[in-house]
Amino acid sequence: NNVTHSLLLGCARVGVNISVASPKGAMPDPKVVNLAEADAKKQGSSVEISRKVKQTVINADVVYTDSWMSYRVPQTQKKKRLKLFKEYQVNEHLMSLAKKNAIFMHNLPAWRGHEVTTSVIDGKQSVIFDQAENRLHIQKAIILKLLKEVSSHG
Repeated sequence: NNVTHSLLLGCARVGVNISVASPKGAMPDPKVVNLAEADAKKQGSSVEISRKVKQTVINADVVYTDSWMSYRVPQTQKKKRLKLFKEYQVNEHLMSLAKKNAIFMHNLPAWRGHEVTTSVIDGKQSVIFDQAENRLHIQKAIILKLLKEVSSHG
């Protein structure tokens, strides 16, 4: 998915180790993984792709999950996706495997009770609202830049 691909490429490009856990049938695009691995090698960092979510989270600084039901996924796939991703839910146990000061991130909107439990998303480790605010400022900057470019050409 696009968030996973962006995280893989961005982390690898700046030398941040990244581990992605995903079920069979929902793995990142191998072409994107190969690009990320090449960048990570240049930066001295690592890219790990696994189906074992618990091992992936051990000692993590950041635990990030994405939407299981994005706008591109038909509602007819809901039951199948719930079954497919069930063991990938970010809950208290999963967060306990990460570093004690690890943070939880999600690009929102979150599907509470499925992708993430309420106690995690509303908990002290969650930075989702700071993350959303930062995203807002970035989006405003992009709009401003585009408006300036358009006005300079007209």
